[in-house]
Amino acid sequence: MAMASSFSTIYPRSFSLPHLNHRFSTSLSLPTLTIISHSNIFTSRPPLFTLSKTSTIIHASGNGGGIGGGGGGGDGDDGGSGDRDRNREEALMVLAEVGKPLESLPADLAEAVKAGRVPGSIVKRFLELEKSSVFRWLLNFGGFRERLLADDLFLAKVAMECGVGIFTKTAAELEKRKENFTKELDFVCADVVMAIVADFMLVWLPAPTVSLRPPPSVNAGLIAKFFFGCPENAFQVALAGTSFSLIQRIGAIVRNGAKLFAVGTGASLIGTGVTNALINARKVVDKSFADEAEEVPVLSTSVAYGVYMAVSSNLRYQILAGIIEQRILDPLLHQNKLLLSAVCFAVRTGNTFLGSLLWVDYARWVGVQKIRD
Repeated sequence: MAMASSFSTIYPRSFSLPHLNHRFSTSLSLPTLTIISHSNIFTSRPPLFTLSKTSTIIHASGNGGGIGGGGGGGDGDDGGSGDRDRNREEALMVLAEVGKPLESLPADLAEAVKAGRVPGSIVKRFLELEKSSVFRWLLNFGGFRERLLADDLFLAKVAMECGVGIFTKTAAELEKRKENFTKELDFVCADVVMAIVADFMLVWLPAPTVSLRPPPSVNAGLIAKFFFGCPENAFQVALAGTSFSLIQRIGAIVRNGAKLFAVGTGASLIGTGVTNALINARKVVDKSFADEAEEVPVLSTSVAYGVYMAVSSNLRYQILAGIIEQRILDPLLHQNKLLLSAVCFAVRTGNTFLGSLLWVDYARWVGVQKIRD
């Protein structure tokens, strides 16, 4: 028969299914095989047959499910390799369902699919996001693509953080300074400007991501290779086929802390510079203001804010994005996006207000701001 020519006959007593779409390898004695090709379905008993290169899927009776055709040998108990094979099959099936080729995906996402680093759910989320013209445009940028694929509410959280930042931080300043609010208005302006500039980065840097970056070159240093393997968020959930060690998760805190120190210092330089300019302008208009106003110390305030961002803000936002939102709220409310967005809004608003209170206490503690009589 023409069909039989695609197979070679073997006579083992048992065989082992390759570790592709299984969670574990399975050895079966004389199973019944159902071989599914694009145009033919038939069942045979021993002698057993090995699938030709053009076949698609094998289903074996007994223990186990489907596995991807082809493949080179079993992986033993190597669960990571099995997860990657399963990820690859799921992703390709999602593309096949919508009739899109792998080449239709961005190059980095396509490479991740080939390597089995992303499951089918990530490809499905990409296709859903592409339906929106705004998201389709943002998906052209690697940083947004990695974050939107990990969290489809990422853009909403950026809007939440920046939108409520100015109001919550001003309210926190009023709460802490009370009757001194107007006397310390220069400090208030500096704090609010610094916070608004930094709000975007506080959402961006600790956000969980789907890593699509190519691995570092063989000539890269040990530090670069180490941080490449670290997640963006120390507490984020690892996708199937990937895992993060405790050291790598600590590395995520250290790396984001260094970035937030630079962001905080830069934002403070801008904020205090603007505040000092406003103070000097008011002194020209209001001579009585010259006696009670003093310029904000630029360098010391900038360094102090950088340290605050690297420690307090870094830890709070890592916990917020990686534990509260991804591990607690999303599993509970993932089917109700509106409610999930509302709860995230409330939690982020409270976190922003808390951060403003902590900054005022910290700034007074290190001496960059003093209580005025």
